[in-house]
Amino acid sequence: MSADLVQLVTSIAQRARAASLLLANAPTAAKDDALRQLASLIDTSHTALLAANAQDLASPEAAALTPAARDRLTLNAARLTQLAASVRAVIALPDPVGTVLEDFTRPNGLHIRKLRVPIGVIGIIYEARPNVTIDCAILCLKSGNACILRGGKECFHTNTALAALITQAVAAASLPGDAVQLIPTTDRAALITLLKLDTLIHCIIPRGGETLIRFVAANSTIPVIKHYKGVCFVYVDAAADLAMAEAITLNAKVSRPSACNAAEQLLVHRTVADKFLPAAARALLAGKVELRCDAASATLLAREKLPATPATEADYSTEFLDYIIAIRIVDSLDDAIAIINRDSSNHSDAIVTADAKAAHRFLAEVDSATVYWNASTRFTDGFEFGYGAEIGISTDRLHARGPMGLRELCSHKFVIEGTGQIRG
Repeated sequence: MSADLVQLVTSIAQRARAASLLLANAPTAAKDDALRQLASLIDTSHTALLAANAQDLASPEAAALTPAARDRLTLNAARLTQLAASVRAVIALPDPVGTVLEDFTRPNGLHIRKLRVPIGVIGIIYEARPNVTIDCAILCLKSGNACILRGGKECFHTNTALAALITQAVAAASLPGDAVQLIPTTDRAALITLLKLDTLIHCIIPRGGETLIRFVAANSTIPVIKHYKGVCFVYVDAAADLAMAEAITLNAKVSRPSACNAAEQLLVHRTVADKFLPAAARALLAGKVELRCDAASATLLAREKLPATPATEADYSTEFLDYIIAIRIVDSLDDAIAIINRDSSNHSDAIVTADAKAAHRFLAEVDSATVYWNASTRFTDGFEFGYGAEIGISTDRLHARGPMGLRELCSHKFVIEGTGQIRG
């Protein structure tokens, strides 16, 4: 590993740590001003940003991407408009820093407050996802955290162009210039160095495929907040409104198959399978979705002369990120819950039913970060939850779970005021 590269990454982390100490106490008005500047810069920089993105899309690395990954890499005017809207949505959110979580006085007179504070320095590791550059930067800025961005080589020119806008906005608001930094190389050795700087960086959040996330988790000496994959289920219960169930299934699968909150698995109660599956299958097939079926659902669809592929055991726990869905017929709510808790990735799972008792059991017993009753799994998203954006979706169980917004980027500290008390 090059000594110069180690020094480069270490210097970035040192400067980020120094910036984090200043940013932690920056006034809300200054942070919002930086975000306001950034939103305006995105609005007026479409031509330059799309040119940088076109350069990435024309690269050999982009040509090797899956359709789902290429879709995530691609920017257009609508997506840039949405990025600017995300920035403005974060401006409108309350600043979490300094929120009093607890306030009490002990019998000895000590006044104790528990205050929300920034985590410090956050490293974001991501692949072909240019929106992550903006989403993570704005959430870190608003929550008082410095961040180090390390994007993939497939998106290098786009990330560089976006990071330049962030730097310009931060400077215009008189915030620390090193509050947001992009690692200026895609050399894998830079990532290895970054993951070992546990005295300077306090948290790592990987955004990308399972291979990347497992690599980061295995090589980091810094705490990692992650989800490995999104194997999300829709369960159509015996008491489901079948038209609603079809609409939810179609949306959860087809609206953006490349997203981690897209449905990959469909469970159907046996008592409604004859009525539900043929119509739902026709709608999915019209949306170019391949149906991978268990024996019971394949037999049912064959009677209707609808094409289906026999599912393998691996299909029942696979994140396809494509126009593919695995279908199983189940005998009961108990079976559905057991299957989801065994085969899902604990990300986002939904029940469609008019039976409130069944729904409440599902919501209580399915052990996932987000659970839905009569709604699409596609709503698992920071913007949809009112967070303005998200820095990631966690399926971990410590500190944060589900879409992570401003409050999830904070820790806390205790502030104690005394009048001379000493401990006996």
